[in-house]
Amino acid sequence: MAIVVRCCEVADDYDVVDRFLVEVYEPVDRLFNWLQPRWEYMHSHPYFENIDLGRIGIAEEHDGTVTGVVHPEHAPAFCYVQARPGHTGVKPQLVDWAEAHLGDWSRTLEQEAFGLYVDDTDTDLQGILADRGYAPSSDWGESHARLRLDTPVPETPLPAGFCMQSLADENDLAKLNRVLWRGYDHDGPPPHHAFMSRARAQRTPNYQKDLNIIVVAPNGTCASYVGIWFVAENRVAYVEPVATDPAYRGMGSAEPSCQKRSEELELWAQPWHGSDRTSSSTEPWGSTSLSTRCSSTATSPDLSRG
Repeated sequence: MAIVVRCCEVADDYDVVDRFLVEVYEPVDRLFNWLQPRWEYMHSHPYFENIDLGRIGIAEEHDGTVTGVVHPEHAPAFCYVQARPGHTGVKPQLVDWAEAHLGDWSRTLEQEAFGLYVDDTDTDLQGILADRGYAPSSDWGESHARLRLDTPVPETPLPAGFCMQSLADENDLAKLNRVLWRGYDHDGPPPHHAFMSRARAQRTPNYQKDLNIIVVAPNGTCASYVGIWFVAENRVAYVEPVATDPAYRGMGSAEPSCQKRSEELELWAQPWHGSDRTSSSTEPWGSTSLSTRCSSTATSPDLSRG
């Protein structure tokens, strides 16, 4: 069946890709495509603000069935391929689109580049990229972990004097912004644009304040934050972000908040939640490596982050 790759229409295709990711999720032992909440969370992230959505490629059959998507997350230099199971043949077309429409100056590589994150077991895509001169990097990649909720959730107590609450109890964006800024090892006070992105994230369609947990230190400071995105149709929850202020690391302040909401999800009969963070209670759920091809002709960077 003929497949056409077209550009993403900003006004209409957010929901198209959103729906596609829900449809292609499979509760198996490896995560091959993004979970739907990562697409939603991506659109509220400050690094995504300057992305031209028209550069995203959507592969469709003649009846409108989406078979794949190729897109960036934080910058057009490094991208992701999502493919419907059983439609391996769409991957060369998605790479063709990406090579024609994506790629950019990479601050990481300090030159014009294009890269794709490839599942470590996806020999089809690995072969396509190898034939085109891409080189896998052992330094760049992603890993995923999951926690089964059809078994008892391990109990992890909070440190003495700390307490836990959800953003439904108190939604102090200044505190939230501070712990996320410091939790990702940024120096100095958090900038205003980061504050605005926290507010924007809470306006996304499936954001639930009661599933977003902060751990409060005895002095009232927000010590840790855990965001959880629930996909009822897939019976899965996505854990992102997880951040702890450096002043409170090593005290065990973040894991109890994951454990608390995991217990509640278990009551809803949800068998999994997934994250890119690992702990003693989680198991591996797949990994990717970045394959890149660089250009030696680039002369000047733009404002992209890669």
